[in-house]
Amino acid sequence: MSKVSFLGAGSWGTALAIMLAKNGHDVTLWSAIESEIDMLAEYREHKNRLPGAKLPDSIKLTKDLKEACTGYDLIVFAVASPFVRQTAQNASQYITEGQRIVNVAKGIENDTLCTLRDVILAEMPQADVSVLSGPSHAEEVAVGVPTTVVVGSVKRESAELVQEIFMNDRFRVYTSSDIIGIELGGSIKNVIALAAGVIDGMGFGDNTRAALITRGITEISRLGVKMGGRMETFMGLSGIGDLIVTCTSEHSRNHTAGYLIGKGYTTEAAMKEVNQVVEGVHSARAAMALAQKYQVSMPIVEQINKVLFENLPILDAVHGLLVRDKCNEYPGLDWNE
Repeated sequence: MSKVSFLGAGSWGTALAIMLAKNGHDVTLWSAIESEIDMLAEYREHKNRLPGAKLPDSIKLTKDLKEACTGYDLIVFAVASPFVRQTAQNASQYITEGQRIVNVAKGIENDTLCTLRDVILAEMPQADVSVLSGPSHAEEVAVGVPTTVVVGSVKRESAELVQEIFMNDRFRVYTSSDIIGIELGGSIKNVIALAAGVIDGMGFGDNTRAALITRGITEISRLGVKMGGRMETFMGLSGIGDLIVTCTSEHSRNHTAGYLIGKGYTTEAAMKEVNQVVEGVHSARAAMALAQKYQVSMPIVEQINKVLFENLPILDAVHGLLVRDKCNEYPGLDWNE
């Protein structure tokens, strides 16, 4: 049995906490939102995000950040991406040298263009930070739907510790050393999922969605390889796997927000209607900035930014994607004659 603390009691943190408690671990759940802890204490259930998924009696709840950071084998960072830096900054004073942390949130910080692992390390350089990602909606993990993810770490033993703690007969965990590939796949797929929601909201069909997903992973991998990631990672769970589920699932807040935008909502109104952090909106500008920094062509990311932030009509964005200059699907493939 391991002692595991969760920083963040939203849907994802709560779902994973439930799973690890059922795995037999000693689990503590913390939130900066005191009313969230009060609700969990009263109902033993996240009434807003995971109705029906009961917290085992063994899960301890706390509002004390020091308590949530002291004496654990593993700390799970499960706060939404816009709040990762502040949480890491507040927690750093309680984190000892070599403390193992796994970040399960997905995103890129707009101001710095840092991945979330780098944000955490900037605030607590003494920590040993891994990342966990893959096609894994909280609503399904909380009730034991078979799921597979990947954990990335600099140290093999750290990745294997997370693998050992999380894995069970309904939740398979692979390990990888490609941290940047895992993080970029997990964050930029949210931007593509927004675009997928938009085209669904417009009433386009399966052909359009399939094209968007396929060319979306091309854009993600193009940037990711330029930044040092491995192509194999983008063809795996945290790449194409996570992209497919986020572009097609009813549980996807990014797809839902995009769908509403496709139906005529403004970006702000769609985010308000979803009533959760829509990571893709927060990552869209950062993804475009990274494309420009590394001189990588990402036309889908470019067009969804214009729709989200420049009021470009959606049909104009689609037209812009379809009438670009003719090219080969894979420029590196040579003709035989």
